[in-house]
Amino acid sequence: MTITFEGRPIRVPQGTSVAAALLAGGVREFRSSIVGAVARAPYCMMGVCFECLVEIDGIPARQSCLVPVRDGMRIRRQNGAPELEDFNTGDDHEE
Repeated sequence: MTITFEGRPIRVPQGTSVAAALLAGGVREFRSSIVGAVARAPYCMMGVCFECLVEIDGIPARQSCLVPVRDGMRIRRQNGAPELEDFNTGDDHEE
């Protein structure tokens, strides 16, 4: 399978988590912190610490350690906090 990180193709085996695939591909900075823009990377690899957040196929703040790779995935660094409209599902309800 091939995924892309920041436009760079990475070949990965099926069944690998996005975090494991990126680490094996040499990626060391997955996101920047909300305060101070400090580089962050996976720590626990089991969905507890939230250090592995990335944007996957345009959806921000995905826990890359919990998402299995899929051929053609487009992955980008998560820079700071995502904008609230990034989470809009189109199910807006009027009050």
